[in-house]
Amino acid sequence: MNFLRNLIASIFGTLIALGIILVLIVLMASAFGETEKISVKENSVLEIKLDKSVKDFAPKSDNPFDELLGFNDDKIALNDIINAIENAKDDANIKGISISTMGVGAGIAQTQAIRNKLVEFKASGKFINAYADVYDQKSYYLSSVADSIFLNPFGSVDFKGLSSEILFYKDLEDKSGVTMEVIRHGKYKGAVEPYLYNKMSDANREQITSFLNAIWSEILNDVSKSRNIIVDELNNIADNLLGRNADLAMQNNLIDGSIYVDEYENKIKQAIGVEIDTDLNKISLEDYISTGKGRIASSASNKIAVIYAQGEIMYGKGDENYIGQELIIKALKTARKSKEVKAIVLRINSPGGSALASELIWREIELTKKTLPVVVSMGDVAASGGYYLACNANKIFAEPTTITGSIGVFGVIPNVSKLAGNIGINAEQVSTNKSPNYSAFEPMSDDFRAVTTEGVEQVYNTFLDRVSAGRNMSFSAVDSIAQGRVWSGVEAKKIGLVDELGNLDDAIAAAAELAEITDFKVRNYPDYKIELEDRFSSFPFMKTKEKLFIEELGEENYRIYKTIKGFSNLKGIQARMPYVIDIH
Repeated sequence: MNFLRNLIASIFGTLIALGIILVLIVLMASAFGETEKISVKENSVLEIKLDKSVKDFAPKSDNPFDELLGFNDDKIALNDIINAIENAKDDANIKGISISTMGVGAGIAQTQAIRNKLVEFKASGKFINAYADVYDQKSYYLSSVADSIFLNPFGSVDFKGLSSEILFYKDLEDKSGVTMEVIRHGKYKGAVEPYLYNKMSDANREQITSFLNAIWSEILNDVSKSRNIIVDELNNIADNLLGRNADLAMQNNLIDGSIYVDEYENKIKQAIGVEIDTDLNKISLEDYISTGKGRIASSASNKIAVIYAQGEIMYGKGDENYIGQELIIKALKTARKSKEVKAIVLRINSPGGSALASELIWREIELTKKTLPVVVSMGDVAASGGYYLACNANKIFAEPTTITGSIGVFGVIPNVSKLAGNIGINAEQVSTNKSPNYSAFEPMSDDFRAVTTEGVEQVYNTFLDRVSAGRNMSFSAVDSIAQGRVWSGVEAKKIGLVDELGNLDDAIAAAAELAEITDFKVRNYPDYKIELEDRFSSFPFMKTKEKLFIEELGEENYRIYKTIKGFSNLKGIQARMPYVIDIH
């Protein structure tokens, strides 16, 4: 039987290998074929669609097979988008921009940064128009910067205000017998609330309401300025869903016309001064970037290193999707040893994670500051462990809509003692010493809880010490604004957690000023390497586990599974965001 099983496995493996080889042969043949070179034609319109995932840093592989296999197609880098819009301002072939996106794969702060760059583009005298069959709230926020906004006659504008949802699992724990033992410091540290209660605490509701209102205020002010609608009226529109169809959206000045896409393209042709019966020259944002417009050309010898720390913080190497101390420390060392690098900007987009990894990166920043100025730029979120990385920088910038703070720590340990008792499992332990041990099959002992609580308190006090020294605040002052509380960028500036409100370019300019240089170019770090198995994960027969689960469970059920699975995988004491924030 084993022989037959091994034989079948060998045959199956051979067929898969032959299939991969065949695909590679086809791709190699097409690689040597002629490909049309992308160029920017005269009287072109730059078309912006942001339906792909926008990452602060998304380096594309130089491997030609990656391009052919589409490994670079599922993401787009924020810095490339910003640079492309900057270059389009002075590109004689680009007459204007058309925003045509029904969804925006970017966070609120990223969207605001793109929108602010579009405001700068409009100042050049070139036009921006927008069209969609349906606008969700984020795509409308982005599109509201346009000179004219158009909507399909059967479309709608989903302008309704912000909301955030948190799932609670206490009843599920009680019914299943699988629980999470929780030790935390911080009355606002709501990351573990779903395992302790079956509803939201007053403190948690207070902080969520506070930062949602702060972020919504930013969106309202931006839309108000662009559409010339007072904030009170915008809130009335949101309260009563007065964009729910094209007629209402038109009556309430959310749009400038309800037309079909062919009519919209004719308006674009009129704007650039070409005949209606001629083809409209459109170039997508991705194609424009591929022509080299995603970079800012510079012949300067001085460099400012921008080190991207994005994703959850986990102890280990790290990659494009999560922060590990090894890659970030390596990037910091490489940058400070370079004779050309005169300053460092650490771009943080992280909800936090491992307290140990955060401390190790903090230490490397301390060493780096002895030779180079370090400025932090916060993206969508730089909270808990993310703020731990930021707190000792020479200067900290946050976007107004950044979510930050969450200075607090917790530990969570799975326990199945109730389930084990229900199904007849008994665990017995034998130990050589009296030190408190923990078994998932036994209730947590008071001694073990005391030792773990001591560890949580030690990490929390160390966190406060780091912030106190980095921000030049007293320990008690930091404690009063800590306790795991989350703040918006605007709120964080008021209480001293950040120095300035601004984007990545503002942080780079501040770093140049600290380094006393005026002519420089930017060098991005870290350098990522994509492993072979990751390159082939997009083939149908080699799909990632995540994609398979999403297909089987659906997006909402997968989100529940991922949240529970994520907490079950936490190791060590965590300095992490209070919850997974999904603002919609």
